[in-house]
Amino acid sequence: MFITFEGGEGSGKTTQVRLLEERLRGLGYRVVVTREPGGTPLGERLRALLLDVNTQVEPRAELLLYAADRAQHVAAVVRPALAAGVIVISDRYADSALAYQGYGRGLDLAALRHIMAFATDGLQPDLTFFLDLDPQQGLARCAQAGKADRFEAQALAFHQRVREGYFALIAAEPERWARIDADQPLAVVQGAVFAVVEERLRLLQR
Repeated sequence: MFITFEGGEGSGKTTQVRLLEERLRGLGYRVVVTREPGGTPLGERLRALLLDVNTQVEPRAELLLYAADRAQHVAAVVRPALAAGVIVISDRYADSALAYQGYGRGLDLAALRHIMAFATDGLQPDLTFFLDLDPQQGLARCAQAGKADRFEAQALAFHQRVREGYFALIAAEPERWARIDADQPLAVVQGAVFAVVEERLRLLQR
C-alpha cells in the first residue's frame, strides 16, 4: 500500500507520518517512511538546493529539479518497497508539484501532468491525505518553529493558491483523497488518519 501526505506549510504532515508509522509497526506491518524532496542521496542534495531560502530558482527549473528527485525516489525507494509487500508512507509526492508549481507558480497543468507521469513512471498512491490548514495559521506555526525555508518565505497569496489547488485535485479524484482538518488537537488528527488507513487495509485484506 502506498500512502502519501500532502498539505501546506505547518500543517503537521511530518508529525502525522511518524505517528502513523509507529502505529502500523506496532500492529506488525512492515513500513518504509520516506519524503520528497529527499528519500535518496541524490534527493537529499536536491532538497538542500530547493529549500534554501538564498537559492533563486526559475519556476520551470524548480519543477524539473523536483521531477528528477521524484524519478530517483520512485525507482530507488518506492517501487522496490512496494514490490516487497511493504507499506510505503511518503511525506509529499507528485500532487505537490501540481499544487505548488501548477496552481502556486502558474505553470501549465497539462504539461505538468505529463512531466510527473514520466517522472513517476505512472505510479499513483493508493491513498493520499490532505492535512488542511488555513495558510496564515500554517505560516504562523512555521514562524514559531524558527527559520523559514524557501517556500515558507513565499507570500501569503502563493500559499492560498496552493491550498485552492489541493481543493481542485481532491474534487477531481475524491476516491483517492482523505481531507483531514489539521486545525485540531494532535491526537484527534492522528485518530482521523488512522481510521481511514484502517478501513483501507481492511478492504485490501478481503
